[in-house]
Amino acid sequence: MTDLPTPITHPLLAIPGIRHGFFTREGGVSTGIYKGLNTGVGSKDDPEAVRENRARVAAAMGGTAGDFAACYQIHSDIVHMANAPFGDDRPEGDAVVSDRSGVLCGVLTADCAPVLIANPRAGLTAAVHAGWKGAIGGVLESTLALMKTQGARHENTIAIVGPTIAQASYEVDAAFEQRFLRQSSDAGQYFVVGKQPDKRQFDLPGFVMGRLERAGVGQIAWTGHDTRVDADRFYSNRRAYLNGEPDFGRMMSVITLE
Repeated sequence: MTDLPTPITHPLLAIPGIRHGFFTREGGVSTGIYKGLNTGVGSKDDPEAVRENRARVAAAMGGTAGDFAACYQIHSDIVHMANAPFGDDRPEGDAVVSDRSGVLCGVLTADCAPVLIANPRAGLTAAVHAGWKGAIGGVLESTLALMKTQGARHENTIAIVGPTIAQASYEVDAAFEQRFLRQSSDAGQYFVVGKQPDKRQFDLPGFVMGRLERAGVGQIAWTGHDTRVDADRFYSNRRAYLNGEPDFGRMMSVITLE
C-alpha cells in the first residue's frame, strides 16, 4: 500500500494502549468534488475509491477495513456496544463503544462533530457522531451511560472533539436558536447575533463540550479545526451547499484499543 494518511491527533489521547485519529481529506484516491480521502459509503463517489480510502484509514490505525465498527448514521441518540467489528452489516445509530482490542470504532463527518472518547482505567473506547440533532438529542449522554454500565467513571474519561464547523462558519436562523432554548435556558451562550438580526452563529463544538462537561467528563478538548474554511484539508456539507455542489465527501475519525 502507498504512504498511509496521517490523521490529526490530540495529546490527551496519546495514551499507551490506545490509538486514535481524526482523518482529513488528505491521502486518498477519490477525484472530482470528492478529491482525497473520502470514506463516505453513503456518498455518490466511486465505490472502489471509497473502499480503498477506508482500507488506507484502517491500515493507518493498524488494522484492516474488516475491523471497523461504524454505524449507519441517522442523527440519533442510539449507541452500540461493539464486541466485534460490524463489517458491512452496519446497525443504525450514531455512536460505538468497545472494550476489545483491534476493533476500530469510527464515525463519519463533514461538519458535524466527531468525538473520540477513552477511559483507560475501564479499558473502553468510543466514537460519537454529534451533529446538532444528535447533540441536543442526547447521543453524548447515551454513550457515557453505556460506558458507565461497563465500569467507566466519568471523571476518568477523556473526550476530544475533532474537526467540525466552528461558530464563525455556522449561520442559523432565530428559530434554530429557540429550539435549543426550549430545552435549556443556558443554551443561549452558544449563540451570537449574525450579520442580520434574524440570523445567529451557533457554536457547535462549544455546545458539545458543554454537554460533556455537565455530564462530568474529566478531560475535554477540541482540536480547534473549522471544517468549512479549509477546503484543502476538510470536507464540508455547508461549504458544498454554499458552492452549489451536488454532494460532498466524508471524513473518518477512529479510536481503538491496541
